[in-house]
Amino acid sequence: MSSPAPPKSPELSDKSKKYDRQIRLWGDHGQTLLETATICLVNVTAVGCEVAKGLVLPGIGGFTVADGSTVKEEDLGNNFFLDYSYLGKSKALACKQLLQELNPDANGDYVDESIDYILENRANFFESFDLVIASNLNEQSLLQLSNRLWESNVPFVYCRSLGMLGSIRLQLKEHCIVEAHPDNRQFDLRLEQPFEALRDHLESTEVTNKVPWLLVLYKFLKAWQTEHGAGRQAPGNYKEKTQLREAIGAAMQKDEENYEEAIKAVNTAFGAGLVPSSLKAIFEDDACEQLHKKSDVFWIMAKALKHFVVEENKGYLPLPGVLPDMTANTDSYIALQHIYRQQALHDADQVYHKCQEYLKQLSLPADSIDERTVRLLCREAAGLSVQRGTRIADEYEKNCRLLPLVEDNELQGNLTVYYFALRAYERFLSECGSIPGECTVEQDIGRLKTITSKMLNDLGLHVAISDDVLHEICRYGGAELHAVSAFIGGCAAQEVIKIITKQYKPIDNTFIYNAISTESVTLKL
Repeated sequence: MSSPAPPKSPELSDKSKKYDRQIRLWGDHGQTLLETATICLVNVTAVGCEVAKGLVLPGIGGFTVADGSTVKEEDLGNNFFLDYSYLGKSKALACKQLLQELNPDANGDYVDESIDYILENRANFFESFDLVIASNLNEQSLLQLSNRLWESNVPFVYCRSLGMLGSIRLQLKEHCIVEAHPDNRQFDLRLEQPFEALRDHLESTEVTNKVPWLLVLYKFLKAWQTEHGAGRQAPGNYKEKTQLREAIGAAMQKDEENYEEAIKAVNTAFGAGLVPSSLKAIFEDDACEQLHKKSDVFWIMAKALKHFVVEENKGYLPLPGVLPDMTANTDSYIALQHIYRQQALHDADQVYHKCQEYLKQLSLPADSIDERTVRLLCREAAGLSVQRGTRIADEYEKNCRLLPLVEDNELQGNLTVYYFALRAYERFLSECGSIPGECTVEQDIGRLKTITSKMLNDLGLHVAISDDVLHEICRYGGAELHAVSAFIGGCAAQEVIKIITKQYKPIDNTFIYNAISTESVTLKL
């Protein structure tokens, strides 16, 4: 009789295997937000399809393609999501079916109607979506869609791809970011003012070459504090930090890695846990001070966090409870990790109970905010961020927001001129009903120049765009190059994921790309 098979080690689910790499970036909770989101793609263009591809592959919950046109031969040269079998058929249907093949997890739908028809006849169509993506619209359609989505508070991502040029514009009324994922995160260790459980552990544990460097650093920090007195908690300048490093080095025996790590940590181990200026601005925001029944849960949690910091924790943030890697024996590291985690849970619990008080005062359901969400907010408190955006339509009115782009009657920056050139292209589409350069390049250059001059004058900008740039716009004849569309589409999909998962900071708010010089710039308009 054969021996029984050994028990299998726990394995990842099929879904976790499928999305493993991206879950490492934005976590299970970010993936859940992505899988429950629905987006709408307006216009089946090469760049629009590339954005959708970048969302369907990682598992967007649902997508709807809206386009009232049919597939023509000229559409097949630059768009992999249209093929010959769909010639003469609905573009929206073709795009939906070919995108759906990429990932059966995403629920696809299509609407065989133009954006103009939808805006005129289906006023509430876009309100059911978490985000809308559109590309290569004429000026009139863009402004109408921009206004409709702004009124409905639906995030809007608008992409342009024309020849060797591309741009992305995000329209967000208010975007609250909990997990900003800063490049240089500082660990919050509280060595200067340890909480009770940590202080007891640090002072009762013998410092050997087997303990984490935290205990080594604390021992010498205590001596430094005694020497300097007068309430000094930690070294604050290069000279003082050098003295502390030298003191640790002088006591170090050979092969004591934890001492070496303590010396390296002197620069970064102190100063965390205080309220940064960005968080102070959130605490002082009217949305935080004046809660109401329609307040986003972010602001309810922010007010609870403020109460905890000011009233209960002597001006310090909740402890994140996250430790860096350290050379130490397993038991001593786990013991230290446990102390930090327990304090972090305690702090988050205080904030959670305050959230529940506010929910009760506002007559909102208690389950509007759960403990896991509060723990995440407390862990990331130092990096909380709020972006308040502007309407795309505001850029088309005479105001001072565009004035920084002009100095001494010259457009500032190499790429700013292309922003206005692309806008002039869209105005040409609206006013002339045709694509500049599609038939008569020389004649259209003159018309485009007239439109551009009037547009800039209407905006109160006393500048001119060179004939070379306008000639380049006409020379493209409305053509999309797939390589440029793929790049812009990939960048835009990344921004959409940031918005949906509320992680990482999206661009604020306009990105322009020139494929000829491979230059890009971000402008706040």
